[in-house]
Amino acid sequence: MVGGGEGAYIGGIHRYASRLDDQYELVAGAFDISAEKGRAFAGSVGVASNRAYGSYLELIEGERARADKVDIVSICTPNHTHFPIAKALIEAGFDIICEKPMTTTLEDAVSLHQLARSSGCFVGVTYTYSGYPLVHEARALVAQGVIGTVRVVQVEYPLEWMATAIEAAGNTQAEWRTDPKRSGRGGSIGDIGTHAYHLAAFVSGLKLDALCADLATFVPGRSLDDNAHVMLRYEGGARGLLWSSQVAVGHSNGLRLRITGDKGSLAWAQEQPNELLHTPLGRAPATIKRGRDDVSDAARVRTRTPPGHPEGYIEAFANLYGGFAEAIRARLDNRQVGPLGRDIPVAYDGLKGVAFVDAVVDSFERGSVWVKPEFV
Repeated sequence: MVGGGEGAYIGGIHRYASRLDDQYELVAGAFDISAEKGRAFAGSVGVASNRAYGSYLELIEGERARADKVDIVSICTPNHTHFPIAKALIEAGFDIICEKPMTTTLEDAVSLHQLARSSGCFVGVTYTYSGYPLVHEARALVAQGVIGTVRVVQVEYPLEWMATAIEAAGNTQAEWRTDPKRSGRGGSIGDIGTHAYHLAAFVSGLKLDALCADLATFVPGRSLDDNAHVMLRYEGGARGLLWSSQVAVGHSNGLRLRITGDKGSLAWAQEQPNELLHTPLGRAPATIKRGRDDVSDAARVRTRTPPGHPEGYIEAFANLYGGFAEAIRARLDNRQVGPLGRDIPVAYDGLKGVAFVDAVVDSFERGSVWVKPEFV
């Protein structure tokens, strides 16, 4: 692991998720920009001192020389560091798992995607919410035509945690997220809007044709948006709306998706992830519950516990880790990828996310005009 040391929320999530199915063992890391702090932290997560490195470059040099070198490296650092770290690791022959957004610039995202393809290295991107079983069930139902031709896609991701200037009070997580040099061109749209965009595209199966964005910065002193409204036009005629906000008081983690077709609709909310609402045209709504025998194989393979035993965020994250492991093992064994390793977010999904953020900011800066993302 690179990054994810003391005080880094996402590093702990990666470690929990990697252990859940006994597919990974954390054996090496460069956990902090401070070599001393990183080495001290390594012992607390069971990493031996001789594999606790002062930087990602030291990690590459040290692991490459070992007969038992690491198989894959998780990148759990702020956005602006993703590209140089990922590039160096891939060039050294390591598979990687990278936090989103994959890079802060479209140029770097294109370069990293091309490097992944030419090297053959695996690049997984942690669009976490595509790991939920009922998100895969919704995707399967749309693909089967259960709700007919998709007409409208509505997705929102509101949070309240940055409703005040907590970055000025010393909150380090908010501090780098509001700095364009470290976060990139997008604020809320880059931090959580990319999750919403990926979820909508993943479930609907639609490709974005054009978007029109209105960004706002409500908290004085910020340089990046903390609220975004985006109108979406999809290929084939469907329409969509996306709202992302870091200042929406009353919302803890309100990711929600609604897809409406000409024969019915589907609705799913991340805070109640074990239920999917299906409303057929002219008939009573039905609630599909995670763990039932009649769900799709894609949902079943990502379910661990019986009905009535809730599964949530850590399990969804672990499904991504399980899928990444399956994809890599299939490559090493020269066999077909099993169900868990299919439909996982990889380098091109990361590229699409960065292209989306770029198009949103371009649209707003040009006067909220319609813009076509470069990659969809």
